[in-house]
Amino acid sequence: MKLWTGRFEKEIDKKTNDFNSSISFDQRMYKEDITGSMAHATMLCAQGIISEEDKDKILDGLQAILDDIESGALVIDPEAEDIHTFVEGELTSRIGDAGKRLHTSRSRNDQVALDIRLTLRNEAESLIPMLEDLIKVLCNKAKQYSKTVMPGYTHMQRAQPIVFGHHLLAYAEMFLRDIDRISDAKARMNYCPLGSGALAGTTYDIDREMTAKALGFDGVTMNSLDGVSDRDFCIELANALSLVMVHLSRFSEEIILWCSWEFKFIELDDAFSTGSSIMPQKKNPDIAELVRGKSGRVFGDLMTLLTVMKGIPLAYNKDMQEDKEAIFDAFDTVRMCLTAFIPMIDTMTVLEENMRNAAAKGFINATDCADFLVSKGLPFRDAYKATGELVAFCIKNNLTLETLPIEEYKKVCDLFDDGVYTAINLEKCVNDRTCLGAPSPDNVVARANSILERF
Repeated sequence: MKLWTGRFEKEIDKKTNDFNSSISFDQRMYKEDITGSMAHATMLCAQGIISEEDKDKILDGLQAILDDIESGALVIDPEAEDIHTFVEGELTSRIGDAGKRLHTSRSRNDQVALDIRLTLRNEAESLIPMLEDLIKVLCNKAKQYSKTVMPGYTHMQRAQPIVFGHHLLAYAEMFLRDIDRISDAKARMNYCPLGSGALAGTTYDIDREMTAKALGFDGVTMNSLDGVSDRDFCIELANALSLVMVHLSRFSEEIILWCSWEFKFIELDDAFSTGSSIMPQKKNPDIAELVRGKSGRVFGDLMTLLTVMKGIPLAYNKDMQEDKEAIFDAFDTVRMCLTAFIPMIDTMTVLEENMRNAAAKGFINATDCADFLVSKGLPFRDAYKATGELVAFCIKNNLTLETLPIEEYKKVCDLFDDGVYTAINLEKCVNDRTCLGAPSPDNVVARANSILERF
């Protein structure tokens, strides 16, 4: 039964009904819909709007519906218009006229706004521990590989020496900010719209604060139009989730590179790789590639929400039904990616010797060579030029700064002495980078421990 049939003389067209229906995706809000209705009924009774007897019938009936859905005894009707219609119709069929009183002083507009806030609050709360688990894995591995020297890159060119633990912690910092963004969005969303009615509130003497408190909100929305037409919290959460996927995608790209024979810095566990149908030697990083690919899906969900909301006037419009599929898909996709990504990182094998060998090439200690001259009193720009000449000489003669004879050093600048070989030692290069946020092993361990203390 449609909740709006009194105004209409004809049944809605079957194809139109299917187009209009949202039950296929909003049925996941059944628990939140029932929870919100129970709080609403309790408030109506407390305000003397419905009787104690009706309230008890409603609460018992709603609880029975919830229990039956979760046990499988009650299957949600796919022909229902939406989850709200289904629950109210089922309640009325079970308890009679008392069920018809549940919707007093409430519209589907504020009911939907309530349900999606409750649902997204739960979604956000369940996603944060997954990000925390990923950060824990990164921090523990960072401590394990705090002394593993590898090349740091700019422009995908070897640049300066770092340690692998420092590289991992860069992603830990990103995911920490992702948690903060999701938490901030959740806090701004945590205000109860119930009582906004269709758009203009209600003439009943309701207690909005009572309902909000019962449902765990921090307060109530202060404008009835805004209460039913606001979906910026969906957009804000989708934006936060998009940034999670940006970070997962960037990380995946590096995993893919590191797995290649051109790098061979890591090897993924067989459980998180696949092979080729015709090339028996292949071990493909499909999980990382899928995560990288699914980022576009979440970005699309964000764009959907922005596009839906950009041109609709106040208050509620049916366009807003499109909010759920997009934001639900964004959460589902991020959760799916994290489910596969976390154990993939946790079980990967780090090929430390290959990282060290790569760091020994590409003159990534050239800055430290220049700094050696600076320590002798030469201005940095002159030290930079002298080191550049040395690098050019090494490239022409198939040498490295470590194998270049001291005589060649002195030809470029007589301030060089044998101490330069100590200064350009890769382990010393990273050990001496002790300023706050730099990649010395002690810094890496200290920061990893600091992050782990948060959880």
